[in-house]
Amino acid sequence: MTSGQLLRRHPRLSTAFFAVAVVLVLHESEHLAQVLQKDVRGAACPNDCRGLLGFFFDIEWVHVAYNHSLLLLLAALYAGFRMWRREWRAASPVGWALLTGGIFLLQGYHVVEHTVKLDQWFGNGHHSPTPGILGQPLPAPDGRNFSLIELHFVFNTLVFLAVLGGYLAYGFHRHIWAGSRRRGLTVAAAAGAGVLVFTGSVWSMRPPTIQLPAGVTQGPLLLDHAQTLVGRPDSVVRGGIRITADEVTLKDVNVVANEYGIDVDDARSVVLQNVSVRGATIDAIHIRRAQVVIRDCTIGGFRGGWGQGIDISFSAHRRMSLIERCTITGGREGIVTHSANVLVRNNRITRTSLRGIAMTEMSMGEVAGNRVDDALGVGIFCGDFSHCMISGNHVSGTRPDPASGDLTRMGYALQANYGAHATLHRNRLVGNALGASAFFKAQLSSRP
Repeated sequence: MTSGQLLRRHPRLSTAFFAVAVVLVLHESEHLAQVLQKDVRGAACPNDCRGLLGFFFDIEWVHVAYNHSLLLLLAALYAGFRMWRREWRAASPVGWALLTGGIFLLQGYHVVEHTVKLDQWFGNGHHSPTPGILGQPLPAPDGRNFSLIELHFVFNTLVFLAVLGGYLAYGFHRHIWAGSRRRGLTVAAAAGAGVLVFTGSVWSMRPPTIQLPAGVTQGPLLLDHAQTLVGRPDSVVRGGIRITADEVTLKDVNVVANEYGIDVDDARSVVLQNVSVRGATIDAIHIRRAQVVIRDCTIGGFRGGWGQGIDISFSAHRRMSLIERCTITGGREGIVTHSANVLVRNNRITRTSLRGIAMTEMSMGEVAGNRVDDALGVGIFCGDFSHCMISGNHVSGTRPDPASGDLTRMGYALQANYGAHATLHRNRLVGNALGASAFFKAQLSSRP
């Protein structure tokens, strides 16, 4: 029996399969848009790497519901056509293998991944990160690295190609309409118009992108709704920027600070990329009760003796923040966290007067791949019942601070203090007054 004869037995199911195939094409276009945004346009991830509609639907529940529904629909079509029967295998062995493997192996495993991601989402208090199973060793999306965006593009593309290959191998596309062709075309046109109207409506709600003018803009600026603010090479904001809204991206902006340079308060999903802050008297970047991604920042030129680089505090209820590839010169502390969940990676900190990097007050996170040079007192610090993974850092030239009268500030490259637990792994310590030590019931442990 030919595939055409098999399909003519189930004309309405052929129409239903066409509708599912259209959904697959639309979903694949979303994943492709994400990859293009990240790897071609160099967008600021995660805010600007969400595909065409992901800024509106990027919720773990939506991903789980879609993938479970797709598996159920495809399995129902498979059962409705009775594809397990020998005549289907005989009509197109390749098509049968593609559909069977695509539905039950590839999409079945894809559902497992999203189920694990949902469990992680619940475990994190309804926050990211949710890497699933295979995504656990992958880095955060940045530049052209292979991240969760690429991983799920691969998952979705394999399912898409397998199902589409089986669809075409059997010739389903030649048996789309159950009734008259005119009626079918009318239905298709109406559905297409509905998709366009829906897409346009959602797209109109996309956060706007605002270009800073050249020259000096007098601040302080208040960003109190979702948006992307992009500077020019000679754009300067004098007086600072305050962010109080979720989904704000600040990119390529130079700031001349007052007390604070960039102040983020009670906001989620804020991205600060390639920002420069000079002249702060307290914090160059001041984060409170917020979740942020900070990349490629440059901080220095502090005024007075109390300025520090990046301070993330009181954010333990938020998902993990990330600070990476920043260069911070001077100040009391280069990067400091208080009661926050933070990854501190691949930064360069020099000439601080208190500590280079500090995780304190029950913070949790990782300090990895950083370079801390010429700090006074302590290079990298884990204190006040914090739990810190300190790995792959280069700490050099940490100097004693005898004027402080504090024996814990005598030039320690790495230090755990007051009930904290620091795990050390492959750090390079060069020319420091002292190496690693723990004080006041803190613990140091090594990972091979």
